[in-house]
Formats: sequence, structure tokens, C-alpha cells
Amino acid sequence: MTAAEVDKKLRVGVVGVGYLGRFHALIYSRIPDVALIGVVDTDAVRARAVADEAGCRDFPSMDALASEVDAVSVVVPTTAHLEASAPFLKRGIHVLLEKPIAPTREEGGEIVRLADAHGAILQVGHVERFNAGVMALAERIRSPLYLEAQRMGGFVERATDVDVVSDLMIHDIDIILSLVASDISNISAVGASVLTEHVDIANARLEFANGAVANVVASRVSDKPTRRIRVFQTGAYLALDFVEQTIDVAAPRAVEGSERPEIVREQVKVEPVKPLDQEIAAFVRCARERRSPLVDGRTGLEALEVALEVQACIQRSTDLQRRHLSGV
Repeated sequence: MTAAEVDKKLRVGVVGVGYLGRFHALIYSRIPDVALIGVVDTDAVRARAVADEAGCRDFPSMDALASEVDAVSVVVPTTAHLEASAPFLKRGIHVLLEKPIAPTREEGGEIVRLADAHGAILQVGHVERFNAGVMALAERIRSPLYLEAQRMGGFVERATDVDVVSDLMIHDIDIILSLVASDISNISAVGASVLTEHVDIANARLEFANGAVANVVASRVSDKPTRRIRVFQTGAYLALDFVEQTIDVAAPRAVEGSERPEIVREQVKVEPVKPLDQEIAAFVRCARERRSPLVDGRTGLEALEVALEVQACIQRSTDLQRRHLSGV
């Protein structure tokens, strides 16, 4: 690629090319109007291997990469999100930051502040928002009254540095917050550690000021994968199966001569898309056109704040149980 050709393209890089970061690099390398300039990783051997695979350079440091790009994906452990994104945000470089936005409210708030202060686009990687089923479901939601989300799967070794709330439940928290146009009035939750030192299975109840209620279950110690969200609203019941990419819809229909309506059922088959490809393509468009992402920094921060309160509720519940068992 010539220098002139690169100048016409959005110049991007990837910080952190572990399991997920490698996919970011490969996807960028296939987008026609993007020039993947390079990658950086604390593991130099890994960085070189992914750079060779994606057809780009491996950089020795984030500062070196920052001097040559317009936008980056930051795909590092959550505890390093502020450290890894700050050098780019301070230069006005657009950032796609993996979820959750940060480990704490304070760090998440600082990331948002840096993006605002330096005019950088900040998108948080809540990839399920780009799931075709979720997008089709959102189009059919009006005023949900009760929502129930289940995200259950088997144990994955690479996710053991965080609890199941940060790892899995936060996806459904973000989706539910996007569907219910109201503030949360109360949160209660319970959870348990099963295979790791962190919470591996959790149940949360989110109550909203407008009367809506959501029940959210997440587990990474279940033998059968389940990823569903059910929504009850006036005049309709909708259920999305993330795995099958189908939406079951049930709605009443008046029957002439009868006081009781009949229930009409329909299954909507959604054309599957690759959510990560869609998320990255959306980030590229936002960076190029300088418009706000679907999941911007404040949206990511709101999901984090709810997740942190769920974690706090679980801790209080666990402490209470321990005191009860100890007879204190």
C-alpha cells in the first residue's frame, strides 16, 4: 500500500492482541477503507505473530503506535483500560474500548472525561448491541413491563480474572437499560462462587421508576448454554433466543362475537450477522464521520455503575449469609 493510499484511509491500530484483540486486528485488515497500521502487546512474540497474520507492523510501545494512527481498539484486561486508553484519548485519537469500560466508577469517569476533553470518539465494546436479534427485538419494544434475561454457559479458563457480572451479566444489563426508558429505583442480587474465587453464578433484580422490573441471571458454570431474553409489554410477549436467532412473538387478537381474544403466535427468523464485525464497522463509521456511537462512554459507564451495584448487593448478601452460618 502506497503512502497516498494510506492517507485516504482511516489509520487504525490494536492495543492488546490476545484472544479477542487478534480478531479486532483481522477484521480491520479486511475493511476496504481502513489501513491497519499496527498492533502492540506486552507479549512481543504474540504481537509479531498477529502482525504477520494481519499484514501490519508490531510496535514497541503505545506511544509509538499513537504517533501513526487515527483510531484504535483497546483490548486489554479491564484493570488496564485507563492506562491503555489514556495515551490515545489525550491525543484526540478515537478509541473502541472493550467492555466493561473500567473496573471502577472513578476510572470509567476519567476515561469519559479524557474523551470529551480531547474531542475523541469513545465507543465501549458492548458487542451484543450489534447482535441482529437484539436489534430486531429493540424495533418491536414499546413500553416493557417485565424482562427476564438468562445468559448461562460452561466454564472458560480465560475469563477467571473477573466475576460473572463483569464477564457476562453486564451484556444483558446494557441491553435492558437500552430497552427501558426509565431510571433504576432499586437493585437486589445474590450470587455464589463455584469454581473460582470470584462469583460464578448470579441473579439480579432491577426495579425501574416507571414500574418495570427485570430479572437477570448469568452463569459460567452451567452445562447447557442458554442465552435468552423475554419481554412482556402491553399487548405482546416477545422472546429472543440469541443462539437460534429467533424471536417468538405472542399477541392477543380480538375475535368477533367473543369476549376473549385469541393468542396469535409468530416466530421471526433473524438473518444472522457477525456482531464483532458490525461493531467494528460502526466504530469506523463513527470515527470517520465524527458522530456519537450507539454505545458511547456514558452509556458504558451507566452499565458499569449498575454492574458494580449488583456486585455490592451480592457481597452484602454473602456477608449476611456468612454471619448467619457463624451464629454472629
